[in-house]
Amino acid sequence: MSSSLEKEKAELSKILHKIGAIRFGTFKLTSGRPSPYYIDLRIVPSFPDAFSEVCNIYVKLAEAELGVKGFDRIAGIPTAGIPFASVLAYRLKRPFLYIRPKARPHGRGRRIEGLLMPGDRVLLVDDLITTGLSLRKAASAIRAEGGIVSDTLVLMDREEGGKERLEKDNITLHYLLTAREAAKELLELGAIEEDQFKTIMKQARKGQAH
Repeated sequence: MSSSLEKEKAELSKILHKIGAIRFGTFKLTSGRPSPYYIDLRIVPSFPDAFSEVCNIYVKLAEAELGVKGFDRIAGIPTAGIPFASVLAYRLKRPFLYIRPKARPHGRGRRIEGLLMPGDRVLLVDDLITTGLSLRKAASAIRAEGGIVSDTLVLMDREEGGKERLEKDNITLHYLLTAREAAKELLELGAIEEDQFKTIMKQARKGQAH
């Protein structure tokens, strides 16, 4: 990873702390798994300055990891990934798609909203990854309509097996930082206590063991 992106890791951690996106307690994740901490990136668009900065990070990450010629279209994963994916597509001048959690019971009955042609290379964009289930389902929906999915882009990997599951589907995960890297950045910033740091580290190690 380039030195410029290394700087973005610290910047993202500062943003998450500033807007109160990291919480500790008992949470149930989208995957159904329990977690002692939660990173709520869904609130980022509610803070215009933070949203702008995070979208800048997405652009830099996409350009550094894939290059703008590495994909034809950008698809947002419901629901947290959609606002970031739409701005990224606008900034990179790529057609935007979004994927419904379920097919519509009326109209064309599709899960994919937007124009998708067979052979189009689609970059999946989400906020973070845990088990990878949402991304795998999205990839399956796109592939069912003839699209090609080989890459996905997220801000954070919670290190709970998602990256490895995507690899089994021949999808490469591109991310800015891992949960453990975020924990170290936040500890250095004084944004979390030592016991909270250990909580994140323990959860990541536990997730890698699954």
